[in-house]
Amino acid sequence: MIEVEASKRNLTDLVWIDLVEPSDKEEAALEKQLGIGIPTRDEMQEIEISSRLYREDGAVFMTAILPAHADGDEPDMQPVSFVLSGLQLITVRHHEPRSFQTFPQRAAKVAMGVEAGEGVLIALLEEIVDRLADILEHAGRDVDDVSRKIFQRHEGRQTRSQNFQNTLATIGRKGDLISNIRDSLVTLDRLAGFLNQHIVGEGDAREHISRVKTLTRDIRSITDHAGFLSQKITFLLDATLGMINIEQNAIIKIFSVAAVVFLPPTLIASIYGMNFEHMPELDWPLGYPFAIGLMILSAILPFVFFKRKGWL
Repeated sequence: MIEVEASKRNLTDLVWIDLVEPSDKEEAALEKQLGIGIPTRDEMQEIEISSRLYREDGAVFMTAILPAHADGDEPDMQPVSFVLSGLQLITVRHHEPRSFQTFPQRAAKVAMGVEAGEGVLIALLEEIVDRLADILEHAGRDVDDVSRKIFQRHEGRQTRSQNFQNTLATIGRKGDLISNIRDSLVTLDRLAGFLNQHIVGEGDAREHISRVKTLTRDIRSITDHAGFLSQKITFLLDATLGMINIEQNAIIKIFSVAAVVFLPPTLIASIYGMNFEHMPELDWPLGYPFAIGLMILSAILPFVFFKRKGWL
């Protein structure tokens, strides 16, 4: 892999040319030496398949969406273009996916068949897919941790009291991350299919055809796993909202029971608080303690009833 200033080097003998945030001048110099058009950043961001996968001037142009800085929940998702021109591979990118940093060292240590552009591209795509799988595995473990926190039981309480606002925020971030990875996998699946057609059409080595088919199977299996995680995220979101409703209902139930418990004493106090002239209990020496006892008893009886029913 070589990051170059296209205007200062002879590039015809290089196998892989990696353009990182190329300037207009660098693109123009590279186009002049290689005789092909280099996709601009605006062209790379177009979503039409015909703008991402096409042939032009004898070269094959393929674009996929790849994540960078994916250690957190907000990866930098940007397009990366792969151009096969003869025996050369040209990549154009405007961010730093980790696969582009780890692949050169790995390729230098392991025989990966990178003598020509197609071999480099296939090996690089394999590294990218491995990286996406690692991201999904990490996200899956985080989702499992969230699931355990939601459904964890403690003694004396049916569910653990928790900060549901933080839980919802975590679920939302993991959902966005998995959605971004799925989008990346979809673009890679289309790229792998287009690359397979090119290799078959060119009559290249069976080894390349076999590796691309294996790559396609890996992409689709990882996509299925991402779909499973998306479904689990949806389930956890519904479960968290259900827990919030249960907690709110428990709070409302407490207020309802309290209102019912204090309703009879309030009624008794209201009766004896009326200012009628003829109220026999007003002249009774035990009237006051009788009214107090009656109010206490009328509060205890509903409480005992609710307790036996299991409503408290």
